[in-house]
Amino acid sequence: MFHRSKTVKTLLSIVPGKRRLGAYRFLPIFFCIGGVMEWIMINVRIGKETFYDVYRRKQSEREYQQKIGDDLMVLNHPAAK
Repeated sequence: MFHRSKTVKTLLSIVPGKRRLGAYRFLPIFFCIGGVMEWIMINVRIGKETFYDVYRRKQSEREYQQKIGDDLMVLNHPAAK
């Protein structure tokens, strides 16, 4: 039913710990990949912003829009003369 490529099988068998850890032997690899991704999102700037700069800005915009929608915040519009 499922056909596995010999190349994929060979690559998977290269990773040590098959007898002791079984399928969990890949966990440290994915943990490290996640850590590297997190570091990149915090420290690498694309243009003038990092991922978290954009996230904080969008979050504050959503909160502002929600406050306006809930009429909790009154906008100060200049009176027409």
